[in-house]
Amino acid sequence: MFDKKRYGRLKWACRRGMLELDVLFMPFAESGFNELSDEQQEVFERLLTSDDPDLYAWFMGHQACEDQEFNQMIQHILSRVKV
Repeated sequence: MFDKKRYGRLKWACRRGMLELDVLFMPFAESGFNELSDEQQEVFERLLTSDDPDLYAWFMGHQACEDQEFNQMIQHILSRVKV
């Protein structure tokens, strides 16, 4: 379970400095994150530790992510956030 401080750090980590990623992560953190299971929240938090070029390539479909948990989270985010 994420307390207020940890959730605040997570939201800060969603601010990537790359518009394409910001428009995916920020709305999801605000509207979809709390609906995730505890395990899925942990996966999302780990996903945010990835490098921006990798995240961009995975979310834009330029490259496949080898981590199955990340792939599931990426697909979930893409299905929830309409850009």
